[in-house]
Amino acid sequence: MQNQFYIYNSLTKKKELFKPVNPPHVGLYVCGPTVYSEPHLGHVRMAITYDVLFRYLNHIGYKVRYVRNITDVGHLEGDLADEGEDKIEKKAKIEQLEPMEVAQKYKNAFQHILELLNVLPPSIEPLASGHIIEQQTMIRKIIDNGYAYETNGSVYFDIEKYNLKHHYGRLSGRKIDDLLVNTRDLDMQGEKRYPLDFALWKKADSAHLMKWPSEWSEGFPGWHLECSAMGTKYLGDTFDIHGGGMDLLFPHHECEIAQTVAANGKDHVKYWMHNNMITIDGQKMARSLNNFITLNEFFTGMHPKLERAYTPMTVRFFVLQAHYRSTLDFSNEALQASEKGLARLMKGIQVLKDLKSSAKSTVNTGELVLNCYHALNDDLNYPVAISHLFDGVRFINSVNDGKESVSEQDLQELKKLFQNMVFDVLGLTEKQEESEKDSLLNSELIELLLEFRNEAKLKKDFSTADKIREQLNKLGIQIKDTKDGTLWELG
Repeated sequence: MQNQFYIYNSLTKKKELFKPVNPPHVGLYVCGPTVYSEPHLGHVRMAITYDVLFRYLNHIGYKVRYVRNITDVGHLEGDLADEGEDKIEKKAKIEQLEPMEVAQKYKNAFQHILELLNVLPPSIEPLASGHIIEQQTMIRKIIDNGYAYETNGSVYFDIEKYNLKHHYGRLSGRKIDDLLVNTRDLDMQGEKRYPLDFALWKKADSAHLMKWPSEWSEGFPGWHLECSAMGTKYLGDTFDIHGGGMDLLFPHHECEIAQTVAANGKDHVKYWMHNNMITIDGQKMARSLNNFITLNEFFTGMHPKLERAYTPMTVRFFVLQAHYRSTLDFSNEALQASEKGLARLMKGIQVLKDLKSSAKSTVNTGELVLNCYHALNDDLNYPVAISHLFDGVRFINSVNDGKESVSEQDLQELKKLFQNMVFDVLGLTEKQEESEKDSLLNSELIELLLEFRNEAKLKKDFSTADKIREQLNKLGIQIKDTKDGTLWELG
């Protein structure tokens, strides 16, 4: 199966046969989150996409080193222009915490959510703040190679010099002239020789909290630099796959290519992969647009756009309904359809466990197996693989109803297929599915109690309404009355 796996390469804009640099070893690097707020559905889509890739590559026999970083320094609010406050420092001031407390708090929240979603931990999860020396070393190499310059303690990448021999924009397809037209007169522009130059090191002012000594100034690294430094440190000067969200394609990954080529003289990635966005009301779901729904809100139902709570496996199965390069639109209807589909799949697996074989099969199970692998080998097309699994469920139910038959050999092959696909590769869990029933029941009971409370308030029976609130509080359930109705969450 190994030799049949194709990946869509964002750099070449076509599907390519996957050939590792050093088979059977595979180096996979994925841009992780900037940890300054609760993870939302967009972060989860990224994590699940590359979790399935990680699982599948291991499943078909590769030995994968998966590196997913944590950004805890250097990501400024105006990341297109190297301006504004550090996102983590800004949140630290709001929450009256140290920046590293903020980073640790939301790193823990991210990891907890991924555990609930059965996302495997990466092989290595490096912090940007833990690799300041590696980043400074890379900056020195870029300067020595003539592709960066220092101004007033800050160091900038020299786009014009780079473009004399190389091509800035080849990943994103953007042209220098078009980028210049869209460039505004920005703060710190006077330090740059060219409007598109980007920061490798920024001199920190006295109010800046996260800063380190360097040969240029006391300051901090540019956001793009961390991935170049950590990717090559743990995976080598050239590695196989670099993944991330489509929103990182420009400028983050474009700058990463340029600075790594400038430092090492060659490309560092064979295959670039980008998952598409989650949309909500036709717009990208993003923290910057303030239209996101956190995973805790999905799990509790405490968001105006949610009709009720949804469990982790329902959310995971929902994400798997669209190919990773397609947009995925949030809706309660889609989540509820995913919930029903997941229940049908798990019920089919339960029936399969107790299925009895006969002398011969009425269906070719081997064809079903080939169809599932063919879908995954075609740029990780898990929605098509899932559709074939549902074909398998229909066959399982027909055998159980006595309408078709299955031989012992085909029965074992069927059981192996569902174990491999559903649990090992897609990362779904039966145990979670069983707990989902309890979760749904608990959610419905809480909603029923809130209805009783609202009725009591309408009748001006405030003592009963208060008693319901108090009892829910004792159970760790916090309720909040809003203009859109009463919301609740686990306290």
